[in-house]
Amino acid sequence: MNMKKTIYLFTALLALSFTAFAQADRQAAIQREAEALRASLIAQRRDFHQHPELSNREERTAKVIADKLRALGLEDIKINVGKYGVTALLKGKLPGGVVGVRADMDALPIQENIDVPYKSKNDGVKHACGHDAHMTVQLGVAEVLSKMRDQIRGTIKFIFQPAEEGVPTGERGGAKLMIEEGAMDNPRPSAIFGLHVMPTIEVGQIGVNSGAAMASADRITIKIKGKKVHGAYPHDGVDAVVVAAECVTALQTIRSRRIDTQDPLVITIGSIHGGNRFNIIADEVVMEGTMRTLSEDARNKAKAMIDQTLKGITSAYGASYELTIPPSVNPVTYNDPKLVAATLPIMKKVLGEANLTTPKPQMGAEDFSLFQQQVPGFFFFLGVGNKTKGLTAMIHTAEFDIDEEALVIGVKTMANVLTDYLDRQANRKE
Repeated sequence: MNMKKTIYLFTALLALSFTAFAQADRQAAIQREAEALRASLIAQRRDFHQHPELSNREERTAKVIADKLRALGLEDIKINVGKYGVTALLKGKLPGGVVGVRADMDALPIQENIDVPYKSKNDGVKHACGHDAHMTVQLGVAEVLSKMRDQIRGTIKFIFQPAEEGVPTGERGGAKLMIEEGAMDNPRPSAIFGLHVMPTIEVGQIGVNSGAAMASADRITIKIKGKKVHGAYPHDGVDAVVVAAECVTALQTIRSRRIDTQDPLVITIGSIHGGNRFNIIADEVVMEGTMRTLSEDARNKAKAMIDQTLKGITSAYGASYELTIPPSVNPVTYNDPKLVAATLPIMKKVLGEANLTTPKPQMGAEDFSLFQQQVPGFFFFLGVGNKTKGLTAMIHTAEFDIDEEALVIGVKTMANVLTDYLDRQANRKE
């Protein structure tokens, strides 16, 4: 080996050793800072929990977030992005790329019935999906990393998104509107990360899926049209109620008999309305439901089969139908496999390999998937359950609560994930 090669290799090894030392030092600092924030994280989460706001109504929540980001010295803070969304930049002092991180803000129309000191003060509204924890973790990450700008290689874009639970009828919002209004631009991140609390995962653990993590969600509206007649003379009419009943049953055979049994699919009819009097044959029934899949292929096939099934049944009875399936609000939440593989090493260092789990993909949906359609994304699950404490209630229930120790774990994990990503991007360019 000649002298030039020897010097080059020695220099490269020295640089790698220095980088590894710097990363280890930063990881230790993140650990210390996250631990030191425990009390303030709990207080912040409880404040959000006591003041929940519904989708597209997150006015107070947005103000609290923006005020906190200003106090931390973040830059380019934008408010009212996609209604009440907030974005901000944390610029490191070292050159590098841009990475995004997103937390959702809205609560649910659920009456809280657990007796806790931080019980919701807004009647009929509760943070029953953990968005109070999501926002708290993201603010904690901003606070921790704002103290170590000199160790950050690039820029972190913080995105706080309203209306993840669904936009009120007649309104626009959520991830789609935030993206349309520039949340992913100027600067544009090359990847985005997010997390969601999960009570089925014990506190201290994190659930990771490579590929499909959560389902697509399509809203289905079916209108069955028959012919109204006196209930004593059904042969003179077309009973929309009977036709609707046949349709509900037949739609389930799409899942059980027509789609590949290894392709997850859910078709649920959750609402049926029809008729106007006990002795009159109904001439119209309106049904609403949802369809969930983990692949675009299964989704497209199922949509065609729904239409085919309705056409056949209504034709057999002399009825007609209208089927409405708007463009999907939530495509499949798909974790980029390369991004997941590159991120796992830092997660193992922070949490320990034994604390990384691989849950089955969820049939719930997330509009984080719309951000993933813009850039590669990774959405993982933060364990908040604690069987010993009785914290096992599922999300979207009146009894849901979290083990608040998860807040610290979420902060240290996400802070390391983001800075590690920026390191890898910077190293790739060197």
